[in-house]
Amino acid sequence: MHNEEYFSKLQRVQELVVTTVLGDIPTLLLGPKLRNLGYRSIFAQIDSPVYIQNGVEFNGTSCIEIGSGVYIFKGVRMDARGHKNNRIHLGNRVAIERNVDIGCLEDTCIHIDEDTFIAPNVCIEGPGDIKIGKHCMIAAHSGIYANNHNFADPIEPIKYQGVTRKGIVIEDDCWLGHGVTVLDGVTIGKGSVIGAGAVVN
Repeated sequence: MHNEEYFSKLQRVQELVVTTVLGDIPTLLLGPKLRNLGYRSIFAQIDSPVYIQNGVEFNGTSCIEIGSGVYIFKGVRMDARGHKNNRIHLGNRVAIERNVDIGCLEDTCIHIDEDTFIAPNVCIEGPGDIKIGKHCMIAAHSGIYANNHNFADPIEPIKYQGVTRKGIVIEDDCWLGHGVTVLDGVTIGKGSVIGAGAVVN
């Protein structure tokens, strides 16, 4: 077994132990304070103070950076596994509401800048890079997907034609309404308001 592979497995075991022991301690029993201290040993960066409720799932913590004043609520899943260059970065005072799913796939950077609010049940997925600027508001049930299926060949099944990974940029001070879907290759300009249910392609 190569040293890098061994280190990666050892890191994963450490991550599982720390998140299992600390991850479900209730808020009333000082859970957020204990997580704030204990998670420092496994995350790429975690500033203070950070508020992480119980029931949050983290994978690939060595590739996750969390700024100060960040709130992460129950049911959130962040997954940065799969490639050594994957990165999830949450800037200062970002709030991630319940049941948000943030996932890298392969060589992906997801960057959410400071003072941005992500409402419940939002999905943010690579494999393309995703940059969300400062002071943005992403309403509930929105989806930000930095990939798209190729389908140019009518004979070959779509699932075998590969995907695009151009990436998505949402500039500062944008508001995405309820149920907005943002697809690969899109840039949303500064100060934009996207109406509920829109598909941005």
